[in-house]
Amino acid sequence: MESMIGKVLGIALRCPDKREMHEVSEARCVAQAGIEGDPASRPDRGMTLISAQQWRQATAELGVDLPWWTRRANVLIDTGPLGPFIGRTIRLGEIELEVCDETRPCDLMDKLSPGLRAALKPEQRGGVHGRIVRGGVLRIGDEVRLIGE
Repeated sequence: MESMIGKVLGIALRCPDKREMHEVSEARCVAQAGIEGDPASRPDRGMTLISAQQWRQATAELGVDLPWWTRRANVLIDTGPLGPFIGRTIRLGEIELEVCDETRPCDLMDKLSPGLRAALKPEQRGGVHGRIVRGGVLRIGDEVRLIGE
């Protein structure tokens, strides 16, 4: 049994220098490997996710308007907090992702916008990361479902 928890609103990949991000409409995800074309993607951390709701909360607290990929996450999901999905498996369109842990914000966040790191700490607002257990093509608009509900 599965329950819908949201939709994919955005997809972003790191450029080869790993500094810049660029948005794409779809991305090929490989099981036990990562996202093709993202040099920071690796088997144990194949994909990073961030909640659109939590991103809006964090930036509103700071009074700034920043693009979601400033967080350097791969996928923006139209959903609430992602922390409750740690240890669970979710389906994003064709992809299955085992959500492994919180993506903890680093010092780079404050370089991009002072106070951003602290604003992302509560309730796993910095997002989560996981291991791709079933690959496929991820697309904007794909439904996100919790498996086993």
